Amino acid sequence: MSQDNMIKLECSQCKGINYHSHKNKKVLKDRLELSKFCKRCGKHEMHKETK
Repeated sequence: MSQDNMIKLECSQCKGINYHSHKNKKVLKDRLELSKFCKRCGKHEMHKETK
């Protein structure tokens, strides 16, 4: 897996970086938003892509 395709997903509530993923930056130009389980909050929250 290439390092330039790696992204970090940050919880929108507690601002904790819980997940790392990858995406095709040529196809997806905007920032990724997914509903994932946050270990700190203890529930499903929106996670947004960070730099």
